[in-house]
Amino acid sequence: MKTLRAWLAFGLLAAVVAAARAQPAAAADADWRYRVIRGDTLITLTEAWLAPPRTWRELQKLNRVDDPLRLMPGSTLRMPVAWLRREAAVAEVVFVKGGVTLQRGGGREALAAGASLRSGDALRTGAQSSVSLRFADGSRLLVPPDSEVTLVQLLVLGRGALPAVRVDLVRGGVDNSVAPNAQHVPMYELRTPHVNLGVRGTEFRVQVAGAATRMQVLRGAVHADGLAADVSGGQGLLAEGGARSVGPLLPAPQLAGSAGAADRLPLRLTWPASPPGAVAWRAQLFPKGDFDRLLLDARVDEPAVAWPQARELADGDYTLRLRGIDARGHEGAAADADVHLQARPEPPFMQAPPPEAVSYSGGMAFAWTRNTAAPDVRLQIARDPAFQDLVLQPPPIAAAGFEARLPDGGYHWRIAAVDASGRAGPFGDAQRFEIRPPPPAPPPAESEVSGEQLRLRWQGGTGAARYQLEWSVAPAFEGAEVRRFDTGRPELALPRPAPGTYFLRARAINAAGVPGPWGQTQRIEQPYPRWVWLLPLALIPLF
Repeated sequence: MKTLRAWLAFGLLAAVVAAARAQPAAAADADWRYRVIRGDTLITLTEAWLAPPRTWRELQKLNRVDDPLRLMPGSTLRMPVAWLRREAAVAEVVFVKGGVTLQRGGGREALAAGASLRSGDALRTGAQSSVSLRFADGSRLLVPPDSEVTLVQLLVLGRGALPAVRVDLVRGGVDNSVAPNAQHVPMYELRTPHVNLGVRGTEFRVQVAGAATRMQVLRGAVHADGLAADVSGGQGLLAEGGARSVGPLLPAPQLAGSAGAADRLPLRLTWPASPPGAVAWRAQLFPKGDFDRLLLDARVDEPAVAWPQARELADGDYTLRLRGIDARGHEGAAADADVHLQARPEPPFMQAPPPEAVSYSGGMAFAWTRNTAAPDVRLQIARDPAFQDLVLQPPPIAAAGFEARLPDGGYHWRIAAVDASGRAGPFGDAQRFEIRPPPPAPPPAESEVSGEQLRLRWQGGTGAARYQLEWSVAPAFEGAEVRRFDTGRPELALPRPAPGTYFLRARAINAAGVPGPWGQTQRIEQPYPRWVWLLPLALIPLF
């Protein structure tokens, strides 16, 4: 019997040792410090915090407590992390933009804000898509576009005291904000195909590309396997196979005087080429001050970014977050700048006169489409392209044209849409024209086919390879009456249509053939000939 008991004891000891070795080294050897409150006993603490088969006697021995029923309030007890009870936790989906999918088990579905995620869930973000998560302790995870992550483990240890999170980054990137852990126990773990990272409380970014993982620590410290020392704030880690290299990050770019007001779509923002050593830049757009909600993201090789997708954004206040990228591929410290988007109502399309037009009649006739959401038009005519020397600025015009008598000279004109409340949108691109005196004794004019054409021009877009224009007799652009035209320039000449009311809209298409969203619908009136209105008078003698 004694021999049997000895073998059982030995087997139990071996099992305990094996279980301890199976735990991650940092977690198995770490202690959690519990502060005693009035009424605590080793028995109640064991029932609340420790997982079977741990007993209060083990806790007593570890902490050398004389009386398990009498603990000093304010004192601390050591509880090994490996002894703590483990319960399943969830992560909350704080924000979702674009195409983000959740894979759970064998199924796949679209992810929505407010959803709860559990261990084993995998997330994928598409182009210009992002998702933000919040864990049980308030830690945050932002997944940018074109990324894939798996929430391998979501647990809380003990009575909900310590979260234990493990995230696998398969491709793309993640931005992490991990709540500080007073016990200095690395319970937040992030793994990539090239390196495992343990975190106690910090802000850091990770990107997986090809055969390498890059990490940038903004605050705190991160432990990486294969390194003796932690990677500290302001440093970047490059992991390629078994190789590890650590170096300083670039400082934040200089954004003084950059961004500011934006009144054009597609949205285009520029900044000085800084800091020194930057070979590219990461540009991101958020609602003002809300860095959980990533709206637009781009990596650019020049100090400028163009976002056709900004048409989906409402006018308002945003924050541009910018980081320089060094030759190693590390993204440095970020700089933020406010962006005020005020691009609507969108300006009408110009019809007449054409660019560099010349009039010999002492005046000029202007024509344009009318924005259905803001039909009135603000017209400005100036002698200079900066519109500092204004010659004419009439009140908002509730028509599709205007005639102006002007002295001889060169001029510039531009228009903006005005909504029902009187708010004017941004001006479109300006065009130049001239008023000249009549030439002496011109020869008889020859017939011009241009009189049978309808010419349309609209504001061009950066990055557009070509344009599409739709023409319809109905504002919904439905049915067989819709006609579509393609052009390589932001202008189009059409055969003059029959008299009536028409609607049109345009969109840009990039070099890859991907179309952007349609611009706002414009309305155009094609008048009836004057003889139609005289026809009833001609019929009077018949009666």
